[in-house]
Amino acid sequence: MVLRTPLHGYGIMKEVESISEGSVKLGPGTLYGALRKLEKLQLITQVEQKDAKKSYQLTDNGKKLLSAEYERLKKLVSISEKQLGGEQ
Repeated sequence: MVLRTPLHGYGIMKEVESISEGSVKLGPGTLYGALRKLEKLQLITQVEQKDAKKSYQLTDNGKKLLSAEYERLKKLVSISEKQLGGEQ
C-alpha cells in the first residue's frame, strides 16, 4: 500500500510504521525479502536508484491486486459486523 508512490527501503519501513500507528515494524531482512518477492511477481518495480538507495513503486498489476485486496477486506469486515451484531 505504501508503494502507491515511490519509496526506498528505509522510507518504506518508516511509512509502514507510521500508517500502522506503530503496530507493524518491518526489519531489513523481512522488508528486502518481501521487496524481492513482490518484484519477481511483477507487483512492484524499481523506479530509481541513487547510490545504494533503490526506490520502488506499485506496477499496474500491483495496483489492481491492492484494490482487489481492499475490496476483499471490506467484505470481510461487513460480514463480521453482521455476525457480531455490531459488537465492538
